[in-house]
Amino acid sequence: MPDITLTAADGHQLNAYAAGPADAKRALVVVQEIFGVNSHIRNVADRFAAQGYAVIAPALFDRKERGVSLGYTPEDVVRGRDLRAGIDAGKTLLDVLAAAAALPAGVKRGIIGYCWGGTVAWHGATRSAAFSAAVGWYGGGVVAAKDETAGCPVQLHFGEKDSSIPLSDVEAIRAAQPGVDIHVYQGAQHGFGCDERGSYSAPDYELAQRRSLEFLARQLG
Repeated sequence: MPDITLTAADGHQLNAYAAGPADAKRALVVVQEIFGVNSHIRNVADRFAAQGYAVIAPALFDRKERGVSLGYTPEDVVRGRDLRAGIDAGKTLLDVLAAAAALPAGVKRGIIGYCWGGTVAWHGATRSAAFSAAVGWYGGGVVAAKDETAGCPVQLHFGEKDSSIPLSDVEAIRAAQPGVDIHVYQGAQHGFGCDERGSYSAPDYELAQRRSLEFLARQLG
């Protein structure tokens, strides 16, 4: 499917990947890792589209540099982190809201994100009223915003062996957010849901994906 152009509330125009049926009964914003809207994120969007979702994955790095699509080398990690550091979280939320507004009208919208996107999904739940459900996979920045109030049901997924998200952070989130559905995958590392990374764990991905789909189906109807 061709990419589309979105316009955020501040006038910024950004690229986005769109997938899914035009007559979808559920809609979803898919939020990238720190590697851009790369082949993995497009595949993620396509998988949800195959489940009947209308999906938009906004290119959040367009605020800093257009057309970014990174791999998973150590150099890509450094570049991705540098790009993310140069983008204001409030501007990122504007881009996510532009994606939500471009989804089909009249259907419930959810948001799901991975890595950086896991944090952005949490912000989408706590800093906007655009979504009826939010899912975050290994969002390292959630703990910094753990005391914010979500306006919709939230499900979070973490790896037990994630070197960037200690279990103490997960427990702090759990203590602050007893109503959030939190899952920890024993032995799983950061990025366990990405089949292009060395940390990929097929059994943990499949379980987390099933839980995510069941959660979204319950909340989005």
